[in-house]
Amino acid sequence: MNTQPALPDWAYAYGGAQSQGMIRKTPDDFIVNEIQSFDLSGVGEHAFLRIEKCAENTEFVARTLARFAGVRQRDVSYAGLKDRHARTSQWFSVWLPGKPDPDWSALNSDRIKVLQATRHSRKLKRGSLAGNQFILRIQDYQGDKAVLEQQLQAIKEQGVPNYFGEQRFGRGGANVARALALFAGETISRAQRGMYLSAARSYLFNHILSARVVDKSWNQALVGDALMFDDSHSFFQAEVLDASILQRLAQLELHPSAVLWGKGELQVAGEVALLEQQIIEQFADLAKGLIVFGIEQDRRALRSHVKELQWDFIADNCLQLSFSLNAGCYATAVLREIVQV
Repeated sequence: MNTQPALPDWAYAYGGAQSQGMIRKTPDDFIVNEIQSFDLSGVGEHAFLRIEKCAENTEFVARTLARFAGVRQRDVSYAGLKDRHARTSQWFSVWLPGKPDPDWSALNSDRIKVLQATRHSRKLKRGSLAGNQFILRIQDYQGDKAVLEQQLQAIKEQGVPNYFGEQRFGRGGANVARALALFAGETISRAQRGMYLSAARSYLFNHILSARVVDKSWNQALVGDALMFDDSHSFFQAEVLDASILQRLAQLELHPSAVLWGKGELQVAGEVALLEQQIIEQFADLAKGLIVFGIEQDRRALRSHVKELQWDFIADNCLQLSFSLNAGCYATAVLREIVQV
C-alpha cells in the first residue's frame, strides 16, 4: 500500500471548479438548519431543545447543557455534529426524569440561543435526522457566471458525487495517517479511535467513488450494483436494469452505492465487485486494519441528491446558494464542484 495519507484531488463530475471565492468570512456566510426525522410528543422524561449556535461546536453546547441542567454529560445527546465556523440550529435532548425544566432562556447569549423547548419519551440518538438545510454565501466571487449557471443546473438535475468532506480526514489527511499508526500497533485513546477508523473507510469509499466518476458511472447503474433508495438506507442488488430502475435513477429516487469497508461479503457483483475489490487491495493496510478492529461492512450512496437548489447573486461579487441534503452528505461536496474556496 502507498502509505502517503495526503488527500488526492478526487475526480470532478462537472469539469471542476471554474470560479473562486471566500466562504465563512463570517458565521452568517454558512448557515445550517437541521431537518428532524420524527415528531415530538410534548411529554416524557427527555427535554428536547432546538438551539441556534454561532461560532461554537456541538460538543461544547452539549457540555454547557449538562452543566446548566446539573446532569451527566452522557445524559445530553444530539443527532449529529454541526460546523463550528457557522451559524447552525440543531436539536439536543437532556434526560430529566422526574425533574422540571430549568429556565432554558438563561442560557441565551450571542453564541447560544434556545429557539424551542419541548418534551419527548425517548432520547435523541446519533444519526436520527432527515438531513440539513444550507444557506451559503460565497464572498469575493470571481469567475464565469455562464459556466457557473451550467454547472448549477446540472447539479440540480443530476446531484453531485457523495464524497466525504475533507474535514473527515483531518488536515492534510492526518486522520488517515493516525489510522495507519493505530493498525500498526500504536496506542490511541478510545475517544479518538472511532474518528480514525471512520477516516480510514471514508478514504477507501472516496477512492471508489472517484474511480466511478472517472468512468462516468457514479450516477448510472451497472449490472450488479447495489442500488440505494434516496429516502432511506435500504438497498437492493440490480441483477437486471429494467425501465423502472432507469427511470427512478433519472428521477434521483435511486442511487448506485459503494462499500464502506469492513467485515462481511460485498453486496455487489460483476464489474462493480471487481472495481471495489481492486481499490480495497490497493489500500490493503487500511482494509485489513478495519477488519481487525471489527468494523462491520456497510454501503453509502455514490450520489447526493441536492434538493431545492436555488442560487442568486445578492451582490455582484456575492453568490448565495440554498439547498438541502440527506443526513451524512456534505455541503463541501457541492461547493467543490463549482468554486475554489
